[in-house]
Amino acid sequence: MQTRLDEAARIVAAHLSQVLAPFGGDVGDAMRHALQGGKRLRAFLVLEGARLHGVEAGAAIWPACGIEAMHAYSLVHDDLPCMDDDAERRGQPTVHVKWDEMTAVLTGDALQALAFELVTHASTGSAAIRAELALSLARAAGGQGMVMGQALDMAAERARAPLSLEQITALQAGKTGALFEWSAAAGARMAGADPAPLIRYAAAMGQAFQIHDDVIDVTGDAAAAGKAVGKDAAAGKATFVSLLGLEGARARAAELVDAACDALSVYGAAAATLQQTARFAISRHS
Repeated sequence: MQTRLDEAARIVAAHLSQVLAPFGGDVGDAMRHALQGGKRLRAFLVLEGARLHGVEAGAAIWPACGIEAMHAYSLVHDDLPCMDDDAERRGQPTVHVKWDEMTAVLTGDALQALAFELVTHASTGSAAIRAELALSLARAAGGQGMVMGQALDMAAERARAPLSLEQITALQAGKTGALFEWSAAAGARMAGADPAPLIRYAAAMGQAFQIHDDVIDVTGDAAAAGKAVGKDAAAGKATFVSLLGLEGARARAAELVDAACDALSVYGAAAATLQQTARFAISRHS
């Protein structure tokens, strides 16, 4: 799995470099900066889901890069002073720190637009397939998905009482889970197959991923994580760790990984790499 993940990161970085070549000025430079580094896990899910359904890599690379652009946009805006106010991301200065807030806002806007441009590229498939990828991505990224989750997260910081476990689960299903689900299901959509098993897989894995992020925020160090840690506890925010305890959170994440792997049973041994990916989600250090 690690070999495939590394190879996916390499080909995605190379393809993004080609795509971004015409973009100039501060915004173009900031787009390239924002897309550097990271695990490329969402792109990897697109590529593996496509492989599982016999979709050619030359077609799958476009939505794989598209989801990375969408994710990068969310991080650029999430890091802004009016949101989480972070100075470091992936071990490098955030866009608003390296440039300024205006450039960060415009960079996020440009990355979001680029995401839709990439997932609707002619190589991706028929007009109907491209329309379905764009529509499902809009829903996953918008006010019923990722943006909704971020809005709930911001509201939680102003709330008088900490969120309940049910509320945090709903928040993270939007903020983190929605793009995971889109990524995992993209290959099935491209092949005209039922995406339901992969959506169930990604929903469980996405929650496990977020729980492990909360664990890293408590137990990790900034150098390994590539970003600030301990901010949630310092702010008094409710997290999976604060509600379940450290060991309880770890146990819950392990249960979710088992559920994610079980969701792929319909694919047999062909889904072994995706099952390993779910286990990786709760073993990483960043």
